[in-house]
Amino acid sequence: MSKFKKLSQLKNVITAMITPFKEDLTIDEDRYREFIRFQIINGCQPLTMGSTGESATLSHEEHHKAMDITVEEAKKSGKDPFVLAGAGSNATYESISLCQHAEKIGADGLLVVVPYYNKPMQHSLIEHFSAIADSVSLPIILYNVPSRTVRNLDVETIITLANKKDNIIGIKEASGNIDQITRIINGCPDDFIVLSGDDSLTYHIMALGGKGVISVASNIIPAKMMEFTSAMEKNDWINARTMQLELYDLFNILFIETNPGPVKYAAELMGIMNRRLRLPLTPPLELNQAKIKNELNKLKLI
Repeated sequence: MSKFKKLSQLKNVITAMITPFKEDLTIDEDRYREFIRFQIINGCQPLTMGSTGESATLSHEEHHKAMDITVEEAKKSGKDPFVLAGAGSNATYESISLCQHAEKIGADGLLVVVPYYNKPMQHSLIEHFSAIADSVSLPIILYNVPSRTVRNLDVETIITLANKKDNIIGIKEASGNIDQITRIINGCPDDFIVLSGDDSLTYHIMALGGKGVISVASNIIPAKMMEFTSAMEKNDWINARTMQLELYDLFNILFIETNPGPVKYAAELMGIMNRRLRLPLTPPLELNQAKIKNELNKLKLI
């Protein structure tokens, strides 16, 4: 991993950024640039085009454009953040194409999700991720989120990939399975980076040796999430525990319906961006909107 100079920045908070849309549901480029700056100013590393960014409903060209914008804004910021590009697909050739575009424009790393819908076997997943790793020189973070992909990336598969390909350097773990995450940390090389894929489990995963979180909540509370993870990085577990309990209900309410509907609604209430989503996603039901609003009021965020 020593050849990847910016890996030390893959810690604390990487924001799985939401994507702002205009009334015609095209990407609102000006608002997107403003939002990227908001994340970088608050110390978060930007992740563009993860599932929270609604990548599944964007065209290949729009996906490229979102990557381009993020890299441009990062370079202009003067803070040199680690730009992580979501580049996964359920077709290996599409993922390779996205990864190669991200490398071409100057992204620092790739987040590659387990292929969704087609349910490949574990040996097939090894071939899939190996082909992608061979196609680029950028560091790759695997993304395990079986609630969305219907296929868990098994611990043995992760260990195999971590040892087989030197540019597969970490994983975003959103299985919700602490036993599995413990086994990954135990079984992978010491420098293999484990990041929480669930805000509510960040405390637990960092206590086990994880480096941070790829966060949904940081879309609306980036500074607070940096404070939270920085406390754990400094072994200030008492203050971190206080923040975990303070933020726990917010972490959960942001998943009261399918992500990113709730966090986009929260962002609208906070004046960050509008709630627009592309079908088949829709804003939260009124009952759930009230619950989100109540939690934001409780935390004095609105």
